[in-house]
Amino acid sequence: MKVWSQVVENLSTVPVVSLALGSVAGMGAARVASSHYSVMVKGTSQLFNAGPPVVARIGQIVDKNELGGSQVHTRNGVVDDEVATEEEAFERVRRFLSYLPSSVHELPARGDTSDDSERRDEWLLAAIPRDSRKVYKIRPIVECLVDRDSFLEIGRQWGRAIVTGLARINGWPVAVVASDPYFYGGGWDGPSAEKFTRFVDLAQTFHLPVVNLVDIAGFQIGVEAEKAGIMRYGVRALAAVYQATVPWCSIIIRRAYGVAAAGHQHMGRFNFRYAWPSANWGSLPIEGGLEVAYKAEIEGADNPEQKRNEIEQRVRSLTSPFRTAEAFGIDEVIDPRHTRALLCEFAELAAPLREAGAPRFGLRP
Repeated sequence: MKVWSQVVENLSTVPVVSLALGSVAGMGAARVASSHYSVMVKGTSQLFNAGPPVVARIGQIVDKNELGGSQVHTRNGVVDDEVATEEEAFERVRRFLSYLPSSVHELPARGDTSDDSERRDEWLLAAIPRDSRKVYKIRPIVECLVDRDSFLEIGRQWGRAIVTGLARINGWPVAVVASDPYFYGGGWDGPSAEKFTRFVDLAQTFHLPVVNLVDIAGFQIGVEAEKAGIMRYGVRALAAVYQATVPWCSIIIRRAYGVAAAGHQHMGRFNFRYAWPSANWGSLPIEGGLEVAYKAEIEGADNPEQKRNEIEQRVRSLTSPFRTAEAFGIDEVIDPRHTRALLCEFAELAAPLREAGAPRFGLRP
């Protein structure tokens, strides 16, 4: 249908938002999904290909909310967010649009600059547990690094191994990605990789610099992950990063392992890359990886446990961020309290590098 040429063209030209404020079916549902940002009202909004009377013909007797309520579509990624009221939906959309230009032929405008660029939060020193098996909350870290009250999270209920959202740093709009170790230890499943791809495409389309807080153990492993096609979703996410040309800054706050770690930034062009002292990286996580990479050596030793401990000590020395910094593999190992100041410096340097104009490729809904 001709309308879809306009729908797809709009996605690569102007910000597109959708509010599902009641029951939306068929073409209307497709238009909601074909947006940069979409919202449903909990309890009063539904979205589906066909409504309950039609679905009943295939033997499924359900009501509108069971079939396509916000609890369905904000968990599967069809819709970005759910709110309690229509008023809140309009407010959320207005806030989303405030970070973007009116079209790709303009640049995102700078906002309020009253938050101190040198602000240091002491608690960041202990934000990452020394025990690598322990989790921590990523959202408070994000919120204290960006300008106060500026973080707008997008898609909180799906692809939950990562947190994505728009924010301001020293007034400049940026796209923020952060790993969330509370879900699969931060390892990406298919939905997380898909969420990442879509968000990077948004940043690229509307000229938003990217800030990436990295703690990734790799793509998910196991029978279910393989059946779900994680590698296909994963390589699409890597492609999105390596197609992007917007300024990019990565802060490795803990782990960067496996194929997924290659997507923390485009390694073939200039980026900013810092690491906290808690950072470590490699091809395989040490936990579980040693038994795979050094299986023959461990099993052939007179004392396998002692051999494993010796290997672990050697490998851990190689994963130290200080070793990589000495070889200029990262810009600097930084005091976590100094992160905001460096991000503000990045935002200032990135601002004049942004280029208005149509993207080289169309955004994928």
